[in-house]
Amino acid sequence: MAQVVKNGKKCTVIAGVHEGKSGTVADIHTSKTGAITITVVQSDGERFKTLAKNVKFT
Repeated sequence: MAQVVKNGKKCTVIAGVHEGKSGTVADIHTSKTGAITITVVQSDGERFKTLAKNVKFT
């Protein structure tokens, strides 16, 4: 089943540079090639961008 990406959803990064970090989805962008990138905001306010395929939604 495909994951649904929505602003405000809680998520944990399971792969990539930010592996092990978690937070809330704040921004969603789809590139021309179809890759979905999201901005994740951690509880301490730190923000980072990652690919949606590297994230597990809770």
